[in-house]
Amino acid sequence: MLSGAHFSGVAVRTHKSSVAARLLTALATLLGLLVLGATPSQAADAQAVGLHISNGRLLEANGNHFVMRGVNHAHTWYPGETQSLADIKTKGANSVRVVLSNGHRWTRNTPEDVAAVIASCKANRVICVLEVHDTTGYGEEAAAATLDSAADYWIGLKDVLAGQEDYVIVNIGNESWGNTDPAGWTDPTIAAVKKLRAAGLEHTVMVDAPNWGQDWQGVMRANAQAVYAADTTGNLIFSIHMYSVYDTAAEITDYLNAFVTAKLPILIGEFGGPADQWGDPDEDTMMAEAQRLNLGYLAWSWSGNTDPILDLAIGFDPNRLSSWGQRIFNGANGIAQTSKEATIFGGGGTDTQAPTAPGTPTASAVTSTSANLSWPAATDNVGVTAYEIVRVTGTTETTLAASTTTSATLTGLSPNTAYTLAVYAKDAAGNRSSRSATVTLTTASPPTGTCAVAYRVVNEWPGGFQADMTVRNTGSTPVNGWTLTFAFPAGQTVTNMWGGVPTQTADTVKVAPASYTTTIPASGSISIGFTGTKGTTNPSPTAFTLSGAICTTS
Repeated sequence: MLSGAHFSGVAVRTHKSSVAARLLTALATLLGLLVLGATPSQAADAQAVGLHISNGRLLEANGNHFVMRGVNHAHTWYPGETQSLADIKTKGANSVRVVLSNGHRWTRNTPEDVAAVIASCKANRVICVLEVHDTTGYGEEAAAATLDSAADYWIGLKDVLAGQEDYVIVNIGNESWGNTDPAGWTDPTIAAVKKLRAAGLEHTVMVDAPNWGQDWQGVMRANAQAVYAADTTGNLIFSIHMYSVYDTAAEITDYLNAFVTAKLPILIGEFGGPADQWGDPDEDTMMAEAQRLNLGYLAWSWSGNTDPILDLAIGFDPNRLSSWGQRIFNGANGIAQTSKEATIFGGGGTDTQAPTAPGTPTASAVTSTSANLSWPAATDNVGVTAYEIVRVTGTTETTLAASTTTSATLTGLSPNTAYTLAVYAKDAAGNRSSRSATVTLTTASPPTGTCAVAYRVVNEWPGGFQADMTVRNTGSTPVNGWTLTFAFPAGQTVTNMWGGVPTQTADTVKVAPASYTTTIPASGSISIGFTGTKGTTNPSPTAFTLSGAICTTS
């Protein structure tokens, strides 16, 4: 994925936009099934050094099966965001794929910087997947670096990487071939793998697929056995990137199962969920199949995308998850639910005993948008490391917050709304307690504000619409910084917004300002527009609050 202020990753991908592309995919699938039929042999004398591959699975040195549950982080474009790894860990991730540069296209990450990244990963108890991003789209993207130059970069970091085999996976190059002659991917990939091994690197090596990582022509699938055999240690894992090419369950299950059946190691090294102009990725199936097959996944991406629909956290703020972030961290088969810390940090396989349930929580300091929650501590045979606070609605649970102590402040609540809340405890191994008893609180009615909102639909089409909102400050002083909140009455969703940054949870939408709409002048207004999805009806929201205060509507 190309990301950050420098990129728009969605824009560079050629997706299956024609019947011909689908026919090629089907043919590649058939060839892949034939080629992947054999089980890869492991080198008889290969010795497990740290993270390694055995029987098609990623294991730790002690034999514990490690399943990556994490995200991508654009370190090379945002080197000042040094808190990100810690923030990602607090959301439950056990691994982070870190974007680096070998200097061909962006500023080179020095050995000192890479050493600091590794140290931060270890301090925050996450496994590091390090990747060179300069190779993205080689053969189609004129600025891209060769995979051979990426291999040279890793060899130049040999002293930094030495001894980190328990903590680091080397992803040779990101999406190292575009859509132009993707068959050319195979030989350079084999050569790069051999070059790293000849130089003495013993880490597990990851290779990305061609077709901008999505392998829609099946080249990696058809040649996976040959690439795997090129690694004399047998410690190589394949990475498929799943975006809008993978918009049906069948495509996802067929691809992943072909590798699993052949006992060829694979993970979803990048994936997106929000719909784009090429299609709507089926992230639900991606995550469900990864969980069912015990395969890793690494969502794109923590923050800093040019297209903010792919930001998991808005503005690198762990307390402002987007709807995409809520899905990844707190949704079904998400990170909070399925992640287990690597045993090298004391988590994982040997401790299977869950903590006791926390005591019944109590609520205090309830306002229209926030509340404090506290509860008696849980106990554990090793130690409780975190608590997860959930909202209970019938048989459905939605994670609202996490805490390392026995209290939390819940923010972003809807006014005049009843919340039934409960708490889970987790230990370092990822074991989760049974749920605590529940407590119900009702947020206060919001105050009346000096604001007015005009909402109108300006265009509609089957399944979608465009709307705009004018937010007026009716007061005598400027409004600096704000959050606009409203709820869709018929299941609509925001897909793209300008003038604001949306976060949607179920029907509730919270909009933060864009850089150019932060201030609403006294007696002035700002405009927000968006496109969205809809069902058969498209009724307008009827109530709006600005920073928790009720606005009049027109």
